[in-house]
Amino acid sequence: MPRTPKKAPSEKAPTADQIAGMATSGKDVSAYFTNKFTVVRPIHRVNVDLTQGMLRELDERAAKLNISRQAVIKTLLAQALNETRGTPSRRARN
Repeated sequence: MPRTPKKAPSEKAPTADQIAGMATSGKDVSAYFTNKFTVVRPIHRVNVDLTQGMLRELDERAAKLNISRQAVIKTLLAQALNETRGTPSRRARN
């Protein structure tokens, strides 16, 4: 495995644009990659119309769980979709 290039104490790590420029010019930039990364899936924003009663219930559940309303919506939606697919939930519920 290639080692990361040694840097002088005052030298900063190159930016992503600088590494891209080095790669474009044909230099080996493999030492800058650790293979430790997180996959970020694209997000699509949607608008949903909800009744006041639904919002109140969502807010109550969010307050009880100490999480955001959005987190409650995502969790409940994922559970509903998993149920219709027959896929078990990732967390066991007691």
